[in-house]
Amino acid sequence: MSNKVVMYTTAVCPYCQRAEMLLKQRGVEQIEKIRIDLDPVRRDEMIEKTGRRTVPQIFIGERHVGGFDDLSALDREGGLAPLLS
Repeated sequence: MSNKVVMYTTAVCPYCQRAEMLLKQRGVEQIEKIRIDLDPVRRDEMIEKTGRRTVPQIFIGERHVGGFDDLSALDREGGLAPLLS
């Protein structure tokens, strides 16, 4: 795995957990989690970077994938594996 995975998340977020499970099933060993519930500055940073207020917001390398639904759709279309390699 060469592309770093970063996920903006909160403590209680079922979609964050589902996203993490899916990424791990696809061979991702490390996910850098940014807890926006603990750090309002990082929440502002997430909104500025993505234009979205909901978690998770997932980045693979420099690419903003979006939330869990976006990640799941990307996986179904066969686009996730190439991003991770």
